[in-house]
Amino acid sequence: MPNIDDKNAIAFEFARICSLAAVKVMEIYAGDFEARGKADKSPVTDADELAEEIILAELASSLPGIPVLAEESFASGFRPNTDGSFILVDPVDGTKEFLSRNGEFTVNIALIENRAPTAGCVFAPARERIFVGGTNAWAGTLKPGECVSPASLQPIETRAPSKSGMIAVMSRSHADDKTVAFAESRGVTEIVSAGSSLKFCLVAEGVADVYPRFGPTKEWDTGAGHAVLNAAGGVVLTPDGDPFVYAKAETEYLNGAFVAWARKPDQR
Repeated sequence: MPNIDDKNAIAFEFARICSLAAVKVMEIYAGDFEARGKADKSPVTDADELAEEIILAELASSLPGIPVLAEESFASGFRPNTDGSFILVDPVDGTKEFLSRNGEFTVNIALIENRAPTAGCVFAPARERIFVGGTNAWAGTLKPGECVSPASLQPIETRAPSKSGMIAVMSRSHADDKTVAFAESRGVTEIVSAGSSLKFCLVAEGVADVYPRFGPTKEWDTGAGHAVLNAAGGVVLTPDGDPFVYAKAETEYLNGAFVAWARKPDQR
């Protein structure tokens, strides 16, 4: 059982669980599957539900007593106590990418403490790419089911601002006019499209400078990528520059607009 105060150990425990759950995700991805509609009309597949079952069982064993807010169990009506520390789970982030078979979907787990992410893992199993963030951040190649450790990955960090114009990463399926306008107002000269939590990770590993998002998301969509970005030296703020916080039970964990920066705006 990892020590809750050792954020790197927690992050790599999440990575182990993501790798394990991804075996089932890829098994379903490789076959014939159908999407069903949830109450909020968003799509769900067997991969979401079965991967979440695996993740919840592993978390109950390795981190007992910590409440878990998971997308599919929440959709089924389960409401954990998120007043203190809790874990966020999105078993398949980017279901639309999963359905289109473009490989840009991820398995996400994050620890939230004092309304902020302190450890997380984002695993893109179809791309065999994993991102881990606690006190430090790492990325590397990983096949579903393989063991993962700091020695098997490479340290990552965000990049300093470019003098020739900023690169923004935006949602492949959800970019809107307000998001594009914000990017242009901040001097963005190049836009990279990506799906799921991979957008946070592109900023974290120094590929882009900023990821603005004005469209709706839920906390399980952002927690793991936010944790990785924090560990790599970045920050996630509201468009007005305020902290981007979690445990928003009063809004059913719906996020407002945010901007993920490679460096704090006053450090740019």
